[in-house]
Parts: sequence; C-alpha cells; structure tokens
Amino acid sequence: MPLSPRVLVVGTTPDYIDWIRQSRPDRALFLTDRVLRRGAQEPCPAPAEEILCDLSDHRQARLALQGHLQREALRPAGVAAYDCESMELAARLAGELGLTYPSVQAIANCRDKQLSKTLWEQNGLHCPKSRRVGSAADAVKFSHDLGAPCVLKPISGSGSELIFRCASARACETRFETIARGLQQRRSNRLYQPRKPDAPQILAEEWVDGEEFSCDFWVENGRASIIRLTRKILASNGPFGTVRGYLLSAALPAEVDHDSLLQTLYRSAAALGLERAICMLDFKVQDGQIVLLELAPRPGGDCLPFLLRRCWGLDMLGLHLDFCAGRPVDFTPPADARPCLGLRLHARQSGILKKLEPHLLAQDPRVREIHLAHKPGERVRMPPADYDSWLLGHVIFEPDASLDPAAQCRTLAAKLVVEMA
Repeated sequence: MPLSPRVLVVGTTPDYIDWIRQSRPDRALFLTDRVLRRGAQEPCPAPAEEILCDLSDHRQARLALQGHLQREALRPAGVAAYDCESMELAARLAGELGLTYPSVQAIANCRDKQLSKTLWEQNGLHCPKSRRVGSAADAVKFSHDLGAPCVLKPISGSGSELIFRCASARACETRFETIARGLQQRRSNRLYQPRKPDAPQILAEEWVDGEEFSCDFWVENGRASIIRLTRKILASNGPFGTVRGYLLSAALPAEVDHDSLLQTLYRSAAALGLERAICMLDFKVQDGQIVLLELAPRPGGDCLPFLLRRCWGLDMLGLHLDFCAGRPVDFTPPADARPCLGLRLHARQSGILKKLEPHLLAQDPRVREIHLAHKPGERVRMPPADYDSWLLGHVIFEPDASLDPAAQCRTLAAKLVVEMA
C-alpha cells in the first residue's frame, strides 16, 4: 500500500475531529467509537475519512481498520491519540502497522498511576508515596502509616474524577466506598477498564501541599523541550482537585530553574519508556522541589487547546498530528505574550437547565472567548455521579495583572447566569 499523508487518529471525540478536519484537512483518518458519534452535534466525516466501531473490542477495531485500509489502498503516515482511554489501542495498532508510537508497555506505565510512581522512584525522581489498596481498611492503614492526610483515586482515570483528600479514618472508609461504587458504575467506560482485573483498582497516595502546574512538552533525541507551562488554579469549593482555571505563561517558583525543569521532564518520560512523544505532565512544587503526579503521552485537553490557540496562535491538536506523522516540532513559546487564563465554568446544582446566559461575561473587557457546552433543556448532574455534565463551558480571558488570578476567576464565573428548572 502507498504511504498516505493521513495520520490514524484513534478514539477522539467529535469536537476534536471537527477541529482537526478544519485545521488539517485531508490529513487524518479517524477510528471513532460509535457511541461518541451517536448524537454528536458536529458534522459527520465522509465514510472514507472515518471508521466507526466498538473501540472497547480491540479485535473488532483492528479488523475494521484493516478492511478500510485495504478498500482504500492506504497505509497511514502515523498514529495519534488525544484521549487516555484510546492510547493502548493506538499503541497496538501502531505496532501492527509498523508505525512509530509509544509501546504498549510504555502506555501501561503511564496509565497505571502506581506503576508510574514506582518507576519514578526507581529512577530517583520525587513523587508522592503511594500504595494500591484493596479495601477501606487498607486505605485507613495507609493513612495511619503515613501519619498525614492521603488522597484516594482510581489507578486509572484522569482529571479530578473520583479523587478525594482524606484527613481521617472515617473519610478514608467513606471515600473508598464512593470510589468503589463509582468504578462499578463506570465498568463499561473504557477509561476505567482495568488492565489487571484481579489487582486493586484504587490508589492511596500521600497528599502533597504546594502550587500545582501542568506542562506540555515533547521528548525526542534524548532531550525534552517545553511547549507550554500553566499554573493550575484550584477551586476552593466543590470536589477535591477541581481545576477552576489554567494560567498560561505561569512562572515557576524562584527555587526551580529552567534547566532543572527540562531535566526532570526528560527523566520523567524516559523512566516510563517514552523515547519520542508529546507529553502532558502534572506536578507540584513543594519547598523548591518538583514532585511528579501524573504523565500522559498526549497533549493536555480540556480548555487548554483553546487557550493556546487564542493566546499564542498555537494549534496544539494540529501540532500533535504533525508530530505523529514524523514531522519535526518547530515551536518556541512567545517571550512577550501577555498572561492568559482559561476559566472553567461549573454548575452549582443538578437539574434541567432553564437558562444559560453569558451576556454579562461577554461585556467584561478581559474576556476574549466564551465556549458553552450545554443548552437550555439539557440535564446537569453533579459529581461524584457525573464529572462531565456539571462542566458548563469555559472562558478565555486576559487577567488584570494587579489582581489575584483566583479572585478574578471567581468574580467572572459568577457572571454566568444559570437557572435550573
């Protein structure tokens, strides 16, 4: 088969598919889960451009792809995945097609939060103490042994979903059961399907105080290069770990120099078996020391691509597609860019949306973009039952340098008019 300019994009969402089709027309072949396409608002690609199947069935996905490539006489130029739950399938397909992508083992190292931390510790990198826990009693014992608050979370998963800070034995017991129920309810969700079904699927880890950051970078030829660095602004209320906003062009504390960060980024990826990849790393800075939390071999999602496109003119989804096709990354963060902030808008209660009005937000001179994810008439459910529908959208704005960014997030979020029936 002749080499096609198209990159195989495995398992991404219709909104990302539409973005890529507009920014890189005729450069991608989409392998999409039928469930994601069903009910999507975005236009459906032509049959030659998208393959629909059940991505939880790797054999079905492989056969559907093989049949499509044979009919179209194509061989993709690369493989890309933008979502954690699709990375293992992407790795398997890349291996069968002889294309460059992180190995299945490297993906497993990243997806298993306990395994990540074990490998980082073995390579002299700092991360929270952690332990798999198979019962509420195990969680209580870990917290007791630690002598400090702990965090309970699924071994897999992403974001703040089903993550809790526990400062007492009672909290450990209650939250362990909450996570166990949540995982049972999500057993058909590809994000939470365990690689080792017999192993405990809940992780207890040390809670680390300090400012939290998120970083996109790429590793190639034995070195790391930063694409973007953002400081997370965490919500003071709501579920633990909820990100209220991302501050772009964030500065690290003075104790952390640029070269140390670059070395840590490279070592964090190499320890997990990543030789060439675009990665997203979450970390904290505690007492001048970088403490690693989670790493995924994909660019950061949520409102981050919108933030980068609006404030830096950087198409992160397109850059990732080009990288997966083997093209070199040619990007340097602008030195003179104004700070910019991506604010996530959350519902305060469950119900049916009666009104969702952004006019007061639009009148604020700091606001550059508003993206709403819901319309009146749609149902909103709150965590821990649902961590997706309570996110109403996001705002991109340029913060006032003289005011606290977190306070500005709170006042701007309050300008969104939300009424529930």
